[in-house]
This record gives sequence, C-alpha cells and structure tokens, in this order.
Amino acid sequence: MVKRAGWLGRLGNRLNRMEARLHERRAEVEAEARGDLPAPGGLPHSDAAAPAPGAAADAGAVAGAGSAGAAPPAAVVVLPERPDPVSVVPWGMRVAAEASWRLLLLAGMLWVLMKVISEVRLVVLAFAAALLVTALLQPFVVRLRRLGLPRGLATAVTAILGFVVIGLVGWFVVWQVMENLDDLSDRVRDGINELKLWALDSPFHVTEKQINDIAKNLSETIGTNTEQITSAGLQGVTVLVEVLTGILLAMFSTLFLLYDGKRIWTWTLGLVPAAARPGVAGAGPRAWRTLTAYVRGTVLVALIDAIFIGLGIYFLDVPMAVPLAVFIFLFAFIPLVGAVVSGALAVVVALVTQGVFSALMVLLVVLAVQQIEGHVLQPFILGRAVRVHPLAVVLSVAAGGMVAGIGGAVVAVPLVAVTNTVVAYLKAYSRDQRHHGAGSVGPAPHGATALGSATREAGAGDH
Repeated sequence: MVKRAGWLGRLGNRLNRMEARLHERRAEVEAEARGDLPAPGGLPHSDAAAPAPGAAADAGAVAGAGSAGAAPPAAVVVLPERPDPVSVVPWGMRVAAEASWRLLLLAGMLWVLMKVISEVRLVVLAFAAALLVTALLQPFVVRLRRLGLPRGLATAVTAILGFVVIGLVGWFVVWQVMENLDDLSDRVRDGINELKLWALDSPFHVTEKQINDIAKNLSETIGTNTEQITSAGLQGVTVLVEVLTGILLAMFSTLFLLYDGKRIWTWTLGLVPAAARPGVAGAGPRAWRTLTAYVRGTVLVALIDAIFIGLGIYFLDVPMAVPLAVFIFLFAFIPLVGAVVSGALAVVVALVTQGVFSALMVLLVVLAVQQIEGHVLQPFILGRAVRVHPLAVVLSVAAGGMVAGIGGAVVAVPLVAVTNTVVAYLKAYSRDQRHHGAGSVGPAPHGATALGSATREAGAGDH
C-alpha cells in the first residue's frame, strides 16, 4: 500500500510539471500574439500567481503519501525564458557599436565629398578664393555705404579697385622677373663656377672629372627627356587656361558676394532643417567674423614679412630683392610651409649670386623675422579670433595640398578656423538650450541606446 502511494505521488508530480509547461507555452503564444514582451525571469505575474487546476488535490495526495512514510517529491522547476538580446549586450558595447556605424557613415560621406571636390576642383577653389577676397573687401563696401553711396556703386568701386590692385601686384612681379632675368642668369652662372671652385678646394676631395661627369649626366638627361619636357609645357598651357578660367569665376563670385551676400546667406538658411536653423543662423555671422579676422591678419602679417625680409635682402645686395619680397608676401598665405619655401628661395638666390656669407646673412634675417611673426605679430594681430593648434595647421595644409594642390593648402587653414568657430558655438548653443529647458538640439535617442536611457530614467525616478 505504501509503494502504491509513493508511485501515485511521483505520477502526480510529473503531471504537475507537464501542466506547468503547457501553461508556460500557452502564455508565450498569447504574448507573441499580442506583441507584448514577456516579463523577465519567468511567466507573467497572473499566470505564475494562479495555481494550476487540480494542483491542490494533487498536493493533498502528495502530502498524504509523505505522511505515510514515502520520500518527499522533488520541487517543481520552471525554466526561465531567454532574455531579450538587447538587454544582454553591455551598455558600453551598444554605445560603441552605434558610434562606430555613425563614424563609418561620416567617413564615407567625407570620402564622397573629397571625390566630388576633386572633380570640380576649379569651381571650388574659385569660390573659396572669392570668399577670401570678399572677406578682405567687404569692410570697404560698408564704409562707402556709410558715406552715402548706393549699394551697387559702392560694390562696383570696391571690386574694381581691389581687382586693379591684385592685377598690378601680379604684373609687377612678372615685370621685375623679366627685367632681372638676364642679370640673374649671369650671376647664377658665376655662382655655379664659384661653387665649383669651392668644391675643388674643399676637404671633400671632389675632383673636376666628377663635376664634369655630373654636368654631362644632367645634359644627357635633359636631352633624352625632351619629349616629356615638351608635354609638360603643353600641360602648362592647359593649366594656364584653367587658371584664367578660375580667376574669372572668382571675380564674378566676388562681385555677387559683395553685392548680395545677405540675400545669398538667407537663401542658404532656407536649405537647413527648421529645427537646426536657429543655431546655424547664429553660427554664420561668427564664422564670417573669424574668416574676416583671418584674412585681414594674414594680409597684415604677410606685408610686414615682405617689407622687412625684402629690406634685408636689398641691403645685402641680393638681386631681385623686390620680386623676392613679393613672393614672400604671396607665400605667406600658406601657413608654415609658405614661409619655409619663400625663405629657402631667398637663401638659394643669395647663395648662387653672392656666395655663402650672403646666404647665411639672408638666412639669419629670414629666421629673425619669422620668429618675430610667430611669437609677436600673429598672437597680437589675430588674437583669439583665429586660434588653431600648430598640429592642426600642419595637417590641414598637408591634406589641402594633397586634395587640391597649392589652392587647397591656402584655403585649408581658414576652413579649419571657421569650422572650429562653428562647432564651438553650436556646442555652447546646445548647452544653453538644455539649461533653459528647451531640450537638446537634434532628434531624441532611439534603438538600443533609447532602451537603455529609458531604463536609467525609470530607475532614477524610483529613487
């Protein structure tokens, strides 16, 4: 009789487990049909709290069997459901994953943008040059307007005078080079002969035969590459045509930017989404002030460099002092790299025309002026309006030169300075919006991060 009671107890226990599993499966099917997420850690509360039908009778039978001396039955084990995959992944990994695909999307967008810019490089560089010239000339338009001139007349007078001055500078450089070309050729020839004599008398044990072999190899190289040199000359003609086209585009763009700049900016704001329009509208004038400060400061610093280095070259009796000073002025618009190239050009000209002593003196003059420029002039003139780290300057100039040559190197630093100003303003604007209770700028979080944010907010509300 005792054995039969124990067998009945075990059978009831198995039936209870089967019934519990059936209820669990039924709850899963109903939850999937309703689209609700199951409660973590087991069955829904209503199903888990309600006892299974007939469970009381079976429990009484088991209790009776236990009182008769049989072994107590095993406890009912309910297997937990598998948690949602999003809740299993750690928060840091979810944030890293979402940041990664956004960074990949941004990198792809930048790559496509660079490809587009390289295809229409002439138009982009012409418009960038027009922006720089406009930033330089716009204060003159404002002053003429304050004097009572109409907007069209003030724009025309400023543009014509600006283009005439730029054209005169270019013509002066070409004229000075052509005037001093014969004298420079003679001095270069004499300088090469002096360097040859110096090399023969130097402790490097250079023989005249080695020097003649080097000259012979150079002449043979030039003779065998005549076709390549000719093709390079033809390409130079093509480049000249592109430069003239870019100059015309820059002139027309400058004229329209001076005359109708505010209307163009208003039209550009219309392309921005309405939610981001107030922030962009505030960042635009600050970006323009940064660009204007950069252009004015660079022109003033370049002018000071050209005057003082040109005077040093002139008093050292180096030929073509004025054209070299103009080259120093133009190359100063390429930060860091331009100063090195223009200074090296002046030193080389002094070396081949006046000798080693004059070259060393020119080098000292160039280094002294550039040190004064870097530590006194630029911080004083540019101030806090344009503050870019030297590493960012070097990297931006290198990237701009790789993408668009010399023009890209010229516009790279002002682009970085303007971007720095815009990003800093938008960060401050977003922080002020949150401080005044307007909410953060941009869309609300969604996906896995939104789920985690909601969980954290609920926990904070409970506390």
